[in-house]
Amino acid sequence: MALLNFRRPAPTTGTPVNPQLHAFLQDYSIEVMPRTAEKVENFRDLLPEGTRVYIAHIDGTPIEDMVATAARLARDGYKVMPHFPARSIKDKATLADWIARYQGEAGVDQGLLLAGGIPTPVGAFESSMQLMESGLFDKAGFKRLHVAGHPEGNRDIDPNGGDAMVMEALRWKQGFAERTDAKIALATQFAFEAKPVIAWANRLAAEGIYLPIHIGIAGPAKLQTLIKFAIACGVGASLSVLQKRAKDVTKLLLPFEPTDILTELAAHKAANPEFNIERVHFFPLGGIKTNAQWAIDNGGEATRPANA
Repeated sequence: MALLNFRRPAPTTGTPVNPQLHAFLQDYSIEVMPRTAEKVENFRDLLPEGTRVYIAHIDGTPIEDMVATAARLARDGYKVMPHFPARSIKDKATLADWIARYQGEAGVDQGLLLAGGIPTPVGAFESSMQLMESGLFDKAGFKRLHVAGHPEGNRDIDPNGGDAMVMEALRWKQGFAERTDAKIALATQFAFEAKPVIAWANRLAAEGIYLPIHIGIAGPAKLQTLIKFAIACGVGASLSVLQKRAKDVTKLLLPFEPTDILTELAAHKAANPEFNIERVHFFPLGGIKTNAQWAIDNGGEATRPANA
């Protein structure tokens, strides 16, 4: 049974909460994997009821494990958003089976559609657009579909380092949002520097792409851990932020926290309410508990709009 009157504990750091950051953190989402979720005894001790929890699909993870994690989180009162990686899905029948399992066992009605991390498709699908075009999510009554955003580009799509193909794909997804009832949003790769993110978001708006952005942020973690993930995930431009910190021996052993980037983004949002970054999405690279505690200390709360 879901905990009906969840309230976050008061911040434990003793530091006054920044009101702009507090506002920016409302309705944040977070990502888990089945193997990391197994280590959490009770999610309700960490996350407010109604939090959107993405379930990352690492290639090779059995669909049974994904669905079991989704069912557990749904029982605890969370909005479950599993990944649907196109290149790991054999065919339309497999996709239909996944959707049916998620709906039947966890009541899922939203998903993150993405190409996936493997370079060669195992079957019929290669891109999130093909998944969207399948019609299966609409047929199943999915209300929300998120797709990937890349503030620092994506060399899998644009090998030359530009963004022509990425922008073309985003225009297609903008059109899909306009001609369907699905709520579409961009869930981005994580970044460490605010200014490039702001410039990218403004560029999308200038190009007529108004899909809401849920900005990916790496939760608190050891510096070495973040550098490893940043290199593996192709986060290039803002990697310099981590490298600069690594040269400061006084900070090398301290965990890196997302306070600076989120404070700057929150201030920009407060000064520009029309700014199209609407939510924060956490990648808990240093652990779910650590990330959740950081959110508690910085004012993330349990208030959830009914249609978020």
